[in-house]
Amino acid sequence: MEDWFQVENLRSAISFESWPSRELRVEKNIRSVLELIDSIGHDSGHNEARATFFILGWIAERMPGLVREIQSLGHEVASHGFYHRLCDEGSTAELEKDLVYSKSLLEDIIGAPVLGYRAPNFSISNDILEIIEKCGYSYDSSYNSFAMNRRYGKVDLDNYGKKGIAIEISETFHELPISNISFNNRILPWGGGGYFRLIPLFLFRMGVRSILSRDGSYLFYIHPWEVDPGQPRVTSIPASYRFRHYVNLNYTWNKALSLFGRMRGHRFISCRSYLDTVLGRGNFISRDQ
Repeated sequence: MEDWFQVENLRSAISFESWPSRELRVEKNIRSVLELIDSIGHDSGHNEARATFFILGWIAERMPGLVREIQSLGHEVASHGFYHRLCDEGSTAELEKDLVYSKSLLEDIIGAPVLGYRAPNFSISNDILEIIEKCGYSYDSSYNSFAMNRRYGKVDLDNYGKKGIAIEISETFHELPISNISFNNRILPWGGGGYFRLIPLFLFRMGVRSILSRDGSYLFYIHPWEVDPGQPRVTSIPASYRFRHYVNLNYTWNKALSLFGRMRGHRFISCRSYLDTVLGRGNFISRDQ
């Protein structure tokens, strides 16, 4: 849950200092996402589709009512940090401050524990996972195994046990990786975002079915600005960044509805609920409780 001007592809043209003067479009876009989730639940035969909202602290601070509304609808509130700064930028102390403050801010707003974290641009490492756990989170969902995006972090998870798609980093901390597929010994990005907007729907649907057949679960992500084709256009960025950010924005909402709306027999649940299920716990709680 971030707004259009907070995206890494636009960072060279939009400074952090200019954020307060930018048009806030995230509330309207979140309502479109909520409508999408509700429609998917009804079309798939489940009236209660649920999702995890990894919320940027900067947005939550300005829209606490929207955060509370998301929780009241049965969705999970989790953290996306405060400033949308890559985790491998700055010092360890700065990262810890961001992690702790964004978590406590969200917890104060909703009056409940915040257990999950997703790093901006999946910028994690094994050392960063240790810091996330140290800061009181019970799970992270930031590992994207697609190696061709240089912003994504590199993590070695080979020596950890798995339950479903959840990787047990420790007894009290798990990783939920983004869902990708392997083809000819190459990892192809299949979890959502710009890849979902770019890959033809029939092909993307085949990949999702393959992942479900392989893993029994599929983890999908979408940004609120991806359902907003009317957002301001920034031209003073490299052409490759403009393509990544704006490609096929007109079709995201309907494409997602078409992809998931006909998947009868599948449950649409939050990250926390998934961990509840695979860990065999009635209520997945943080280490502090």
